Amino acid sequence: MKLKRTLVTTAVTSLLASFALAQTPPAPAAAPAPAPAPEPAPFSVNIGVASSYIYRGLNQSDFKPALQIGADYAHSSGFYIGTWGSSIRWLKDYGISSGSAEIDLYAGYKGEAGPIAYDVGVLQYFYTGSVAPGATKPDTTELYVAGTFKMFTLKYSHVVSKSIFGVANSRNSGYLDLTGTFPIMDNLTLTAHVGHQIVKNTGGAGTYTDGKLELGYDFGNGFALSGGVTATDADKGFYTPLGKKFTGKTTPYALIKYTKSF
Repeated sequence: MKLKRTLVTTAVTSLLASFALAQTPPAPAAAPAPAPAPEPAPFSVNIGVASSYIYRGLNQSDFKPALQIGADYAHSSGFYIGTWGSSIRWLKDYGISSGSAEIDLYAGYKGEAGPIAYDVGVLQYFYTGSVAPGATKPDTTELYVAGTFKMFTLKYSHVVSKSIFGVANSRNSGYLDLTGTFPIMDNLTLTAHVGHQIVKNTGGAGTYTDGKLELGYDFGNGFALSGGVTATDADKGFYTPLGKKFTGKTTPYALIKYTKSF
């Protein structure tokens, strides 16, 4: 009898154990590791059409549309190089040269220092066309440094060439600007900007402050539209070509742009 009870007890225990195992849910499978974020494309090209080309608050295209094209290469280390160009009219308007295009070359390095993203580099402005007798060559070289904290970027550009944009003996001129970028909603951004341009050897006439408010919308697939208004307190006598409009007047503008990265 004792042996019989032992066999029965063993059978019941085994049956209960089997039932318990059958009711226990299987252990969940390990979650797959998140896919690494794709590396940014190192090459990009862009093309845009602006209602007029405005730079540092001054109209460069006589308030007429401008075609703009650029190309960039950004290495994963932080070094970058690029070029950008636009049609212009101001050189002819001021009688400086026969040029109708601006071509910029730039190179620099971007990195981070704690919460600050920084950018240092050099920018060379080239202008097509032959310079008029007695005029100063408009080609200009600037060194720049910028720091970004959250939504704000502070940048300073310093002229190291002999002149800035055709103003004779104006080395060490500079431009300081502060820009804030504020997301409004998906794909819609508000940009606010204020800058101060110092132009040496003009008795203060070339020095001015400019401001800008801009809305930008990203449609995706490389297409973006931006528009806003600029204004300056620039000297009208200094910044008005003979027979033309004051280039620093308050001006609304729009820009449609397409960018392709690869």
